[in-house]
Amino acid sequence: MLDAMREQKVDATPDVTQLLLRASDALADIVNAARSERVLPVDFASDILTGMEEALAGVSAATAAASFTRVIETAAPHAAVKGERSYRIVFTPHTEMLQKANEPLLLVKQLRKLGGLTVDVDTSRLPAFEALEPEAAYLSWIFVLGTGAPQSAIHEVFEFVEDDCDLSIEPLQQAAEVVPAVASAIAAETAPAAAVAADPSAAVAPTPTQSIRVDVDKVDRLVNLVGELVITQAMLTEQGSLLPVDQYPAMIQGIEALAQSARELQESVMAIRAQPVKSVFARMPRVVRDLAATLGKEVKIVTSGEMTEIDKTVIEQLNDPLTHMIRNALDHGIESPDDRAAAGKPRQGTIHLSAAQRSGRIVIEVSDDGRGLNREKVLAKARDRGLVAPGVNPSEEEIDNLIFLPAFSTADVVSNISGRGVGMDVVKRNVQALGGRIGVQSRFGAGSRFTMSLPLTLAVVDGMVVSVGKETFIVPLTAIIESLRPQPADINPVVGRGDVLALRGEYLPLTYLHRSFSIDSAVTDPCQGIVIIVQTEGAGRIGVVVDELLGQQQVVVKSLEANYDAVDGISGATILGNGRVALILDVARLREIGDKPRMGMIKPPQETTIEVREDMNHAA
Repeated sequence: MLDAMREQKVDATPDVTQLLLRASDALADIVNAARSERVLPVDFASDILTGMEEALAGVSAATAAASFTRVIETAAPHAAVKGERSYRIVFTPHTEMLQKANEPLLLVKQLRKLGGLTVDVDTSRLPAFEALEPEAAYLSWIFVLGTGAPQSAIHEVFEFVEDDCDLSIEPLQQAAEVVPAVASAIAAETAPAAAVAADPSAAVAPTPTQSIRVDVDKVDRLVNLVGELVITQAMLTEQGSLLPVDQYPAMIQGIEALAQSARELQESVMAIRAQPVKSVFARMPRVVRDLAATLGKEVKIVTSGEMTEIDKTVIEQLNDPLTHMIRNALDHGIESPDDRAAAGKPRQGTIHLSAAQRSGRIVIEVSDDGRGLNREKVLAKARDRGLVAPGVNPSEEEIDNLIFLPAFSTADVVSNISGRGVGMDVVKRNVQALGGRIGVQSRFGAGSRFTMSLPLTLAVVDGMVVSVGKETFIVPLTAIIESLRPQPADINPVVGRGDVLALRGEYLPLTYLHRSFSIDSAVTDPCQGIVIIVQTEGAGRIGVVVDELLGQQQVVVKSLEANYDAVDGISGATILGNGRVALILDVARLREIGDKPRMGMIKPPQETTIEVREDMNHAA
């Protein structure tokens, strides 16, 4: 079927594409059945085979053979050009090469594209017919290739099978001089490589990239050991700072070298674990296609930022939340084609899926151009289920966040897609388990945008150690823009908003950590302390008031939820060099918890009404 489509004998219609996707699923089922030694029914995938046979009915065997002949003729040897170098290539596949889906004929075709090729087949390893293994490779080939391409181009042809064969490439005698016109054309394209190939002694094949397979558990153990090493290095650095430099110069120099080596080791280990989110994004178009067909909607998905790298541990947990949000956008967000046309929209809806790095975190957005959230319907459903206290009128943002409550759904009919009250609450729990957060923005009739913010890594981060009273906090270094000690004239109170800092023509809101976490004996006047300007995702730039900066340090992130409980405004904890525990700030939440209004209306099922505090003095 695919060959007929390449030859343009079968059009890639939606029905044919859906048939091929079903065939791909059937192949996966066959492989899984073979692995588990299950026997599939005799008529398994018979409808798929029948569909493909009907699609191929118009392509006769003679036409297919003629098209195959044209492919071979197209790759026939071209006329030799003076000045080409000749190479003798001995290609001996290992016995198991064919079992790895490597096809020698494709290699021959690629060699023909490089120049004139003669082929000699060696059948000396071919056993008797009774001893022949159908999946084993017995033949070997000797090629003589005349080409103006460098020797490295020949190695590129065999680069995917070099581990599964014995390969020898030897340059033969130098050919005659190249005619000037052809020489100038070849020199313009392959001058650097041709200069190497002109000297047989200098023609060295590039070393292929080598890799090994390592269990994820071993990498995780390595990450944990690096984390412990970083903690120990921080302890030694702190103790070394107490030593007089003139008496212990070698020891202090050794501690500094250890710190540098520990940082490089940590970066290398994190690079091993980093993977692009493309592996997760690549699954979503199929989800959109299948669900859109089930719902009778026309939807396309547009992705961006697929090569954004993130820790493997985080990637493994992204599939379920993303799938939930895609299904939610398709079922609740995107309208039917007729409804979209009546609203003046294109019949085909669009879902945007993007990823980007911001302030040391990865931000994944799922947006659609559908109907958006119907806040009146959401609020009515919440009142019916007792999720909103009587007589309370929540804000638009609070209504939007109701969809994340357990057992909440706006679907009128329960189906296998929605209406069961299981969906966005699961997404929120999964995201929070990764140390992330999720929010929603919506405009009725124009669409919705869900934003997930996740840490790039769950292991080690760079942070600025700050003190507030007798407490120590870590501010992620990637979120910090600058730090300063303001003048009294720069601090201005704003009714209902607290203090703001005038900074180069811009007014930035101030957040006092001692107020947010009820810390006594702290500096209350920002002009006596330090203001750290940080970049947040939702509130832009804000100023965080602390007592003083204690220095920059690489810290190991420890989960607070696994050992205690989630604390608003805190993303994790770490162990300092002196053995004390320091909390890592979630800078994006600081402004929100400092100015959080009193709601008092949301309550989960079978629980009392949630009362949001007017101040956060006991948030920690």
